[in-house]
Amino acid sequence: MPTYRLTIAYDGSSFRGYAVQPNVRTVQGELEAALRHRTGPITTHVAGRTDAGVHATGQVVSFTTSADLDPDKLKQSLNRQLGPEIAVLIASQAPDDFHARFSATGRAYRYTILNRDVPNPFRARTSWHVRHALDVAAMNDASSVFVGQHDFASFCRKAGKATTERRVDWATWRASGTIVVFDVAASSFCHQMVRGLVAQCVDVGRGRRDAAEVAAALAALDRNVARGSAPPHGLALVAVAYPDEPLPSPESLPIT
Repeated sequence: MPTYRLTIAYDGSSFRGYAVQPNVRTVQGELEAALRHRTGPITTHVAGRTDAGVHATGQVVSFTTSADLDPDKLKQSLNRQLGPEIAVLIASQAPDDFHARFSATGRAYRYTILNRDVPNPFRARTSWHVRHALDVAAMNDASSVFVGQHDFASFCRKAGKATTERRVDWATWRASGTIVVFDVAASSFCHQMVRGLVAQCVDVGRGRRDAAEVAAALAALDRNVARGSAPPHGLALVAVAYPDEPLPSPESLPIT
């Protein structure tokens, strides 16, 4: 059966995450319900499962079906059914061996902070409002220790015996006016890892701790040492890498 690939974006505010769960709205549940009109019952595969409230601007989904699909018409149909909360950006037929999750070689996330006294109602669903002034240079000192191959047990919600070792390719903070963003790329991420890293860096930016303490927390391999997690609504999956499709550089990702 042919394999199809979708690149999608979604506002995760009203969903209980990507993955299907009983009796709640999820991105996967809505997408598969919309696909069913053209394919019949179907199971999709995703590059990275996002948690409740987390967004995506470049999520990748794959599925196989015996249905004869025109990707352009499929894209139009899905957008009519799913918009505006979910948007299909690209629809295409993929190689038969393509799998959104297992073919992926890396993922990039962005965490967005609104750093000013007054909240912005139009950013409330997609950014963490932090009133205290942030020292972005100090936050970059802290995040530099994450780059490389490390065990991130101190920053993840561990699931059973799953490994928490990951390779982080870049982790950088930038600011434009009152918007502060954290761009991070890794081979993959464990549960709540990015939000754990952000929480520690924000504490550094506020002067509550220093970069050496973050490095010590990383080495401790103990979640109790680095307690805290940034709110989910500031986080978005922005890109997925595949063998012939590298991730964009953080500098190429505009701050909006």
